[in-house]
Amino acid sequence: MKARIPGAQNQGNMMKKIQQMQEDMTRIQEEIEATEYTSSVGGGAVEVTVNGSHEVLSIKMQPDVVDPEDIEMLEDLLISALNESIKKANDAMDQGMERAKGGLSIPGLF
Repeated sequence: MKARIPGAQNQGNMMKKIQQMQEDMTRIQEEIEATEYTSSVGGGAVEVTVNGSHEVLSIKMQPDVVDPEDIEMLEDLLISALNESIKKANDAMDQGMERAKGGLSIPGLF
């Protein structure tokens, strides 16, 4: 008869959960990094697309938004569209990581 260490099975189960959580997080991170996030501002005057790694993939502008007399407006529209697209990517990552944790709380890990 083998001697049983109290809690050994619980520790083994916890390690399996943590390993599964790490695998889920890696998979979710890869999916989110490959996903495109698009934002449009100024009534569609400027549209920016980034991926989950925050790399800018495209910027589209309506011709009438390019006014040499009002470059500040174009700059503001670009900043707004970029920030909104990046926020979408960050929100998707946060939600994905929450799903991967599955309610498991490990202090100092997240």
